[in-house]
Amino acid sequence: MDKKKRRLLIRTIILVVLAAAVIYTLYANFTKEERGVLKAGDQAPDFVLQDMEGNTHQLSDYKGQGVFLNFWGTWCKPCEKEMPYMENQYQAFKDEGVQILAVNVGESDFQVNKFIEEHDLTFPVVVDSEIDVQNAYGIKPLPTTLLVDENGIIQRIITGEMTETDIEQHMESIKPN
Repeated sequence: MDKKKRRLLIRTIILVVLAAAVIYTLYANFTKEERGVLKAGDQAPDFVLQDMEGNTHQLSDYKGQGVFLNFWGTWCKPCEKEMPYMENQYQAFKDEGVQILAVNVGESDFQVNKFIEEHDLTFPVVVDSEIDVQNAYGIKPLPTTLLVDENGIIQRIITGEMTETDIEQHMESIKPN
């Protein structure tokens, strides 16, 4: 085989590999919406994350209770604004079978601890340092809250800031019978 034919063969192979990569990327991007989107009525994916004291929290351990599952960041102003409301409602509902699990997405323990101290938060705050849970839930904007009933079923997904009245009504809606 002469140099020209060999060069043509190598270029053709490279072109085919590149075309396959582009086609795969387009396919993956168009189908990811179908794969990663949760909706009301779906089973909430189970996960295990650690809080600031090193305790592990597994979503399935909260079976039998409603879970107000909030995804947030310290830099997110709407997240910060609703945290005191969440704390107040946590105090009102924690003995009625409704728990709050606040999932910080990918920030350092230092930032999260500082935030918890500044806002006197007593509900469990866990850190999704690898952003695996955020990806499993398909969380895009922050804050996003999922209302999970006592059977682990997502009842509602709320994106954006909530008032204290909103939070109270949502927690009431997932209180076990």
